[in-house]
Amino acid sequence: MIIARYLDRRTFLRASGVAVALPLLESMSPALARAAAETPKRMVTICNALGLYSASWFPGTAGAGYEATEYLTHLDAHRSRYTLFTGLSHEDQNGRQPHNSEITWLTSAKRPGLDGFRNTISLDQVAAGHVGYVTRFPSLTLGTKTTQSQSYTTSGAMVPAETSPAALFAKLFLQGTPEEVARQAQSLNEGASILDRVRSQAAGLRERVSGADRLKLDAYFDAVRTTENDLADVKAWQQKPKPVVDEEPPTDIPSAADLIGRVKLMFRLIPLILETDSSRVISMLIQDHGVVPQVRGVSADHHSLSHHGQDEVKIGQLKMIETEIVRAFGGLLTELVERRDAAGSLLDQTTVLFGSNLGNANSHASVDLPILLAGGGFSHGTHVVHAGAHNAPLCNLFVTMLHNIGVEADSFGQSTGTLSWS
Repeated sequence: MIIARYLDRRTFLRASGVAVALPLLESMSPALARAAAETPKRMVTICNALGLYSASWFPGTAGAGYEATEYLTHLDAHRSRYTLFTGLSHEDQNGRQPHNSEITWLTSAKRPGLDGFRNTISLDQVAAGHVGYVTRFPSLTLGTKTTQSQSYTTSGAMVPAETSPAALFAKLFLQGTPEEVARQAQSLNEGASILDRVRSQAAGLRERVSGADRLKLDAYFDAVRTTENDLADVKAWQQKPKPVVDEEPPTDIPSAADLIGRVKLMFRLIPLILETDSSRVISMLIQDHGVVPQVRGVSADHHSLSHHGQDEVKIGQLKMIETEIVRAFGGLLTELVERRDAAGSLLDQTTVLFGSNLGNANSHASVDLPILLAGGGFSHGTHVVHAGAHNAPLCNLFVTMLHNIGVEADSFGQSTGTLSWS
């Protein structure tokens, strides 16, 4: 008879004065084994800001029997793990600049960039607010070029993107010296002290202002309280060791021309983030880098090629770039399938949204967007087509995604309900 022996969760491997913490093992306790089996839901959103050439992306038929297109052949090994959508978009996305729809792909706020415009909260930040500091980072925002992102807070402020894979790896997995940790703790303490002083001054001010101003101050107090709670959570995480991963730290690519290399470096980190439960919400923006990308056969910059004017030579070079982006995304899906947790592959419990804010970059059209949804436990393997005179709200899919991660939302942005398929 085999007798189960449960290990202490605090068990370490010790040798020559070095202690290495063990990962969560089923043998540590029945309760922990059950907890390990209850894998959390996660969300990843990835936007290619310059669109995807429609003829090479969209299948010609709906349903499960569609023929894989030029781009989709690079993803077809995962056909049963994703769903394609045609006929989804946000309304009123024409802004001050032709590419302003970049900032509203995850929010759906109308008329971006025009006078009086104020962005609304993004899909990923709603999910992050639900998850909170259960993880070290409620959300992570990534980019390939600048700090511009598609993540926006409830006040309409942009969450800056991290563009350095090396810096992101360090933040996630390198513990830092005792002196560095102490400086971070001091900085957090000083931030909390400032909040305390400002709050007491504002409380006295409340008694001397109008009713309308009191409402503004009450909203301000709520923001202060939220920030204080966040600081407390950050301090708590600061006292916990970072996860140890069997990966070499990435080296940043200095050349802006290596667009695909930068994309792949960030894609390499996403499975590590999810596997270590460092965050359950990730957004990433793939941008034009303003230079000729290092892709064989390409002699013009990505943005210029997206405005191809039906020139076959330009279209051919554009497809070379986009093919490499799609192939890199296929590599990410493969990694998420091959990496496992207690419930199966990482992709099983991770909803991955891939697409663009532009349906036709040549004319800056933000309708008929290329949208792919993978993983998350959904039923997949089909091409879902909305064939009405007007596009269906992309936000209906967003509501479904929020429900899947546990957010009890009746609506989001321009939604008119949820989006379901079989």
